[in-house]
Amino acid sequence: MLKSNYKIILASGSPRRQQFFKDMDLDFEIRLKDVEEIYPSELKSSEITDFLAELKANAFESELSENELLITSDTIVWHNERALGKPKDYDDAFQILKSLSNSMHEVITSVCFKTLSTSHTFNEVTKVTFCELPDESIKYYLDHYKPFDKAGAYGIQEWIGLIGITKIEGSYTNVVGLPTQKVYDYLNKL
Repeated sequence: MLKSNYKIILASGSPRRQQFFKDMDLDFEIRLKDVEEIYPSELKSSEITDFLAELKANAFESELSENELLITSDTIVWHNERALGKPKDYDDAFQILKSLSNSMHEVITSVCFKTLSTSHTFNEVTKVTFCELPDESIKYYLDHYKPFDKAGAYGIQEWIGLIGITKIEGSYTNVVGLPTQKVYDYLNKL
């Protein structure tokens, strides 16, 4: 059981990240702020998620108290030297999943821990391989699961993950949205 000297603030509207914090038996409060997630175009791979996690944390800079630890994070799918975020619409989601079909991609999550005096960011990379996904399977998934709030247009824990993923190298929870083991380990060391 984790004992912390800090009041943990999770700055995420993601139901999956919130559930992970509950499942890890952490006492935490949720604070949300609208942050425009724009990053410099020259950034690649984990540079993007590091930048966005820190951008989200910096939005709270003047609002933190002495004993508060703010946790922000960002996840992208990195495929063919391109960041795939959340799909814009159904057609975009279809094209994203079509591009992931029969290939390997990386799911990258960065987590930023911020107090009044310190800031620390780390990232986790997990490699995921999909089998060949027939158009009918992609359409079925989009129609029934509507993964429009998920980076890469899919949730590994959903139907498409069960029927389509042939290999995963790295943290499963990272693909869901948070590298829980690394987060818990960091909190334990504070």
